Amino acid sequence: MWPVGWEALDRWGDDVVRIQPLTGGVANDVWSVRVGGRPAVGRLGARSDADLAWETGLMRFLDRAGLTVPVPIPTTDGRLFVDGLVVLTYLDGGPPETRADWRRVAGTLRELHSLTRDYPQRPGWRSSTDLLHAETGTKVDLGAMPAEGVARCRAAWARLTGRPTCVVHGDSNNVGNVRMTAHQVGLIDWDEAHVDVPDLDLVLPDNAAGLDERAYDVAAQASAAWEAAVCWDDDYAVRRLAEVRAV
Repeated sequence: MWPVGWEALDRWGDDVVRIQPLTGGVANDVWSVRVGGRPAVGRLGARSDADLAWETGLMRFLDRAGLTVPVPIPTTDGRLFVDGLVVLTYLDGGPPETRADWRRVAGTLRELHSLTRDYPQRPGWRSSTDLLHAETGTKVDLGAMPAEGVARCRAAWARLTGRPTCVVHGDSNNVGNVRMTAHQVGLIDWDEAHVDVPDLDLVLPDNAAGLDERAYDVAAQASAAWEAAVCWDDDYAVRRLAEVRAV
């Protein structure tokens, strides 16, 4: 018998094995699994079918375009997710450790951004500039935040107005979401990916994306505002909001 919620795992075959929990998952229950004798990752969450269809479709698109990303493994009847459960290929590699490593990450992010211009928005999500006028979107509820904090966030996002949009990874400066080898840079955990201004992905350690002083400030302020809004109101969100200046 599978644990509650994981009953759908048998849709990936009679030989599938759930092995051990993996660290780093916040919104999801993430485990190492084995499918067809090969290592893989199982992720169980509460996302809607429309949301998961967008995410799994994105990963397949990026894989076909040549980026190194986890690829959804279909069930035995060809589905990419069942009851909130997705099974993904396992990516080898370690985290970025040097500024040169982070520059490689920046290059991969810019390739992502270039490939996904005009990509449709994730169902139910809003971009940062959408939130200049909207109150809610997926995990964002500006009505739950202090009015003065919302004003600061919107001032930070307003500095992005008019810029082109594309898919952003959404948590690209987290070392746990990068799998590097000598030959490739892999990005995992696309749970926060959505369409937004690419600057949000480029606030990297040691300014590895090479933004000029003003561009880095605009991106860093908008990113802090976004993370405050998405995570509100845990301690991390409160800290991030404190970084957003009044403009």
